[in-house]
Amino acid sequence: MLNDMGVSDKIWSGTLKPYNSSQCFLNTLSPIHDPRRRAEEALAEAATRPNYGLAVLRLVAEPSVDDQIRQSAAVNFKNHLKAHWAVQPNDPAQIGVPDAEKEQIKALIVTLMVNASPKIQAQLSEALTIIGKHDFPKAWPTLLPELVVTLDKLSQANDYVSVNGVLATINSLFKKFRYQFKTNELLLDLKYCLDNFAKPLLEVFKRTAGFIDQAVGSGSANASVLKGYIESQRLCCRIFYSLNFMELPEFFEDHMDEWMIEFKKYLTVKYSALEDSGSDGLALVDELRAAVCENISLVGTSGGSLNSSSRERLTVTAIKFLTTVSTSVHHTLFARDDILQQICQSVVIPNVMLRDEDEELFEMNYVEFIRRDMEGSDLDTRRRIACELLKGIASNYKEKVTEKVSSQVQSLLASFAENPAANWKHKDCAIYLVVSLATKKAGGSSVSTDLVDVERFFGSVIVPELQSQDVDGFPMLKAGALKFFTMFRNQISKPVALALLPDVVRFLGSESNVVHSYAASCIEKLFLVKDEGGRARYSATDVSPFLLVLMTNLFSALQKPESEENQYVMKCIMRVLGVANVSHEVALPCINGLATVLNRLLAQLVDLNRPPLPGNYMEIFAILLMPESWKKSANVPALVRLLQAFLRKAPHELNQQGRLSSVLGIFNTLVSSPSTDEQGFYVLNTVIENLGYDVIHPYISHIWVALFKRLQYNRTVKFIKSLVIFMSLFLVKHGPEKLVGSMNAVQPDVFNTILEQFWVPNLKLITGSTELKLTSVASTRLICESVSPLDPKLWGKMLDSIVTLISRPEEDRVEEEPEVPDFGETVGYNATYVRLYNAGRKEDDPLPEINDPKQFLVASLANLSARSPGTYPRIITENLEPANQAALFQLCSSCNLTIV
Repeated sequence: MLNDMGVSDKIWSGTLKPYNSSQCFLNTLSPIHDPRRRAEEALAEAATRPNYGLAVLRLVAEPSVDDQIRQSAAVNFKNHLKAHWAVQPNDPAQIGVPDAEKEQIKALIVTLMVNASPKIQAQLSEALTIIGKHDFPKAWPTLLPELVVTLDKLSQANDYVSVNGVLATINSLFKKFRYQFKTNELLLDLKYCLDNFAKPLLEVFKRTAGFIDQAVGSGSANASVLKGYIESQRLCCRIFYSLNFMELPEFFEDHMDEWMIEFKKYLTVKYSALEDSGSDGLALVDELRAAVCENISLVGTSGGSLNSSSRERLTVTAIKFLTTVSTSVHHTLFARDDILQQICQSVVIPNVMLRDEDEELFEMNYVEFIRRDMEGSDLDTRRRIACELLKGIASNYKEKVTEKVSSQVQSLLASFAENPAANWKHKDCAIYLVVSLATKKAGGSSVSTDLVDVERFFGSVIVPELQSQDVDGFPMLKAGALKFFTMFRNQISKPVALALLPDVVRFLGSESNVVHSYAASCIEKLFLVKDEGGRARYSATDVSPFLLVLMTNLFSALQKPESEENQYVMKCIMRVLGVANVSHEVALPCINGLATVLNRLLAQLVDLNRPPLPGNYMEIFAILLMPESWKKSANVPALVRLLQAFLRKAPHELNQQGRLSSVLGIFNTLVSSPSTDEQGFYVLNTVIENLGYDVIHPYISHIWVALFKRLQYNRTVKFIKSLVIFMSLFLVKHGPEKLVGSMNAVQPDVFNTILEQFWVPNLKLITGSTELKLTSVASTRLICESVSPLDPKLWGKMLDSIVTLISRPEEDRVEEEPEVPDFGETVGYNATYVRLYNAGRKEDDPLPEINDPKQFLVASLANLSARSPGTYPRIITENLEPANQAALFQLCSSCNLTIV
């Protein structure tokens, strides 16, 4: 090929007259000084002439020339490009490669590199990288597409010597994305590389993974075969690292599962044929594993601030993989000090440090924040999983982890001390590390840590936060301090704890829901501490000096927005009352406080108990059932919620002492008014869910009479939807025959009338995932399981409504605005009751055994039609809208079922 380049031997004339080109390069390798010097001088002089580079490349490509000479020429070619490819424009002393020669070299070098022997291939790869550093991608737009096509052919041909040559070249070209300063120009280059190589990279990575699996699975794997594959995967991982270094691109985010499957494999599988073949084989596999760990660490900290939930999951998944390796036979990957230091600085600290989304959760959803932070349900959050990684590494390298993390903690605290206002998150991070890495002692609530001296850390780091007079300043830091006090309460001596309790009581007045919740939890847990022998550490005498302010602050906390039902405050109230001796002076604020919150919070206390409920609770139940309790409409939402709690916890007691009759009387009152009818259905639905049919049978006619009366004289869309939901719940609990029979017992054939006039036309208006599933399944059972079949036309119309409900988006089938009571115009209602109104909606799934209502519909129809072939396709054709017929056909096709 090079013989056709128009490059003659003239270039070698003159200076090189005594030698031919081959002899000249051979002499550069001579141990004798004079011939080596003359050869080097001759080559240096020839290098100033046009087409020198092409001539050397011709020699490199000539198969008849000795390998030693060709390799020497390849080195010379690389060095020539390094010196002459890019010259300073204003430096006349420098002689550059002419543009025409450059284009010819660029057109040839990829093919020559691929076909060369490994040693020459390595030199040409470096030469290509030198060109690419200056020309790629803008001045060499054909390079990457050529490399992609070449790589695909080589990998499909299983030529991994050449595959790795190409990948090594691409790896060198892409390294600039790791270390160059981020500019718009660099980002454009990165986008070009991602657009052209992200997908091919994944394809060759997966193809090679398949070759590895095939070789290992068939038992044909040997060291030489695996070596090429493993090196290829290592190079792919390094290219992955370069392309993801600045930020996580969308393509990699979308396909991260495919990468992670293989990453996990390389971290956990032992490739014995290669690893046991000698130190080189083991080193190569470990280099791949190290590259995988770097990629996982990179994903684990990508983007700096991860606002996307999918990226949060990627972070967690990546760190989980590292944790898996840390406790596996490959844990030696973490033995090196520099690796452990990198893990701490690049993975753990960035993920434990508070981010904007943590602050937002702290302020906007305190219940969820506490659930994750205090109650240990954050195992799948980046903060907790980062600490789990350290625990995993510590299972084999405890002293090293303790040393590194202790150093990090001290560094964070020093940073805070330099500028507390700016660096408060650093102190929070230090506290979180100590708390999260504490180990719980077996058989008790006591915890310990090797990271710090607990008493000294408590005194120097925690106490200053607790003694801060501003209970609302840096609330997340205050919460962390209270959490530390709670966690290490057993180690804090009684005199120290009692001296700080008035400070903790002050934090009950914090406006932050998390802070006053943590303060309440700290006090409640502190009063549970027991000394040796099981004797309570704190007594009524210890509490009495600050009991009045404690109880006053606790009940005041229940008046704060969003804390009207704060379970931590309520638990603390009950714990304190169980410990303290309540004097007349303290009793008055307690009684006033309890009276204020009784109706609003009591449902939670009922829910916390297991059946049977204690006698004092049943006395409250009796008061609740009195008509006088329901006269003030402002109390209705809270009372309904409390009533629901009793119905769920005391179903067996309902049929005693006329309680069920009283409950249904309350239902009748509520359902008769448009302003409270939805509350009435909450009560009725809870009765149906928790009581057997034999219990409600004597009352069912009265229930239908109340509903029919309201339907006849004062129906609204909201009422009809609630009625459809109730009838659906009744059907799935007790079957279609009992539903139809009980309704027709009140008035002959009333069921068909209600079905045709209200159920069928309003089914499409149902909203909410639980309600949609319930009503669609009930409607399906009605048309497919009833002993007495419906009129064919009515059957078809019902099916048409079901298909509309389950196949069309909510905005296409619901036209009217949902009718919600205007609480702003109702005296006595406030934000609390609006929230209670919404909380009253039953979220429990009454059909947990059915996952997909669409699949349930199709399976039921296929079953039904199989018993009467030919009947139902005609009914469907005559009664379903064309769009619904098409939707039903599509559902049948996706479920691989047929209506015959």
